[in-house]
Amino acid sequence: MRITGISVAATAAAVVALAVPAMAQSGAKTKVTNQGISDTEIVIGTHQDLSGPIKGWGVSVANGMKFAVDEINVAGGVNGRKIKLVLEDSGYDPKKAVLATQKMIEKDKIFVNLGSMGSPTVLAAQDTTLDAGVLQLFPLTAAEFTFKFDPAKPQERLKFNNILPYVESTRAATKYLIETKKYTKACILYQDDEYGKNVLDGFTAQLDAMKMKAASVNSYKRGASDFSAPVAKMKSDGCEMIMLGTVIRETIGAMSEAKKLGWEVAFLGATPVNVIEVPALGKEVVEGLYSAGGFEIPYEDTAKGKIKTWVDTYRAAFNATPNTQAILGYNAVYTLAHYVKMAGKELTGDKLLTALESGDEFRDIFGSPVTKFSKTNHLASTITSVQQVQKGRWVIVKDGLGF
Repeated sequence: MRITGISVAATAAAVVALAVPAMAQSGAKTKVTNQGISDTEIVIGTHQDLSGPIKGWGVSVANGMKFAVDEINVAGGVNGRKIKLVLEDSGYDPKKAVLATQKMIEKDKIFVNLGSMGSPTVLAAQDTTLDAGVLQLFPLTAAEFTFKFDPAKPQERLKFNNILPYVESTRAATKYLIETKKYTKACILYQDDEYGKNVLDGFTAQLDAMKMKAASVNSYKRGASDFSAPVAKMKSDGCEMIMLGTVIRETIGAMSEAKKLGWEVAFLGATPVNVIEVPALGKEVVEGLYSAGGFEIPYEDTAKGKIKTWVDTYRAAFNATPNTQAILGYNAVYTLAHYVKMAGKELTGDKLLTALESGDEFRDIFGSPVTKFSKTNHLASTITSVQQVQKGRWVIVKDGLGF
């Protein structure tokens, strides 16, 4: 595998010409690239955080993608074509993500931008991807901009997502915990970027639906490490439950501050919190933490069947603990392979787009919700579970939740 002055008549004509695209836009054809396809190869690209603040996510996602590509290629590829993966480091920096995307499109000639990492980074590079006619598939962010599209803007049809959306999953988990625990003072701490704002939107929408008001709303800048002030404020505001629009270290940091204050309060994380690193690093500090999640997280000593084989093979290949992030990267490649195979041997961008929108279902080996898209819905699923850290492991306490 390789990674690697004007007359009145003219003025009137000009006005009409300018008006035509706006009037005809809804009927315009979506431009889909055919670059990156040869008789023997399909070139796909991804940008991950391999060196920045969420490299704990990015490295594992990249490993999962490499793992899947290797498996598929060893088995003969997809309809006779091997997959070439181009991997770029964004450092979780929007500017670097744009440069990486431009390089992959213009130099590497990628066919698909697959599984790229992060709300701010994916958003920054999204127009570059779509304007080039490159499909943006299954990015590692569940922000709404990755799947909601305006039918009057043909290029927006090129974006699909197959992971739990932040808004819907936050709503489902928030509703469950408030109703189950009878909380009356719900609060939120969120990262001040596209990811955090989506969590805030879901949290706020659910409280509105339940005719409640947030007792405390607090944000922090991406990369922050001191959470003493917002945690002290939430304690003063009498919070009974805190929604966390955080990632790994921020989750642990906020809960550590609560422990320092001797404050017993329920914490509920958005989906990025639902990774094995949180209990592994946070230890007793995060015991009891709740989170929205998509599937049961496999552990090496309890995995069985196909999942056990996957876990053992991943461990041998990367000398690392197989985790949620690796599964997401792995599934991104296999989901793409499913629809590429369906598109047929005479693969084109248009044929892949048709396959994606066909309603055909993809099921992974991990028991995730079924992946299924249509011409009007480019989000695979909203089915959510609520999980809790119990004795250092994530355990599902309620599944099948959704909006």
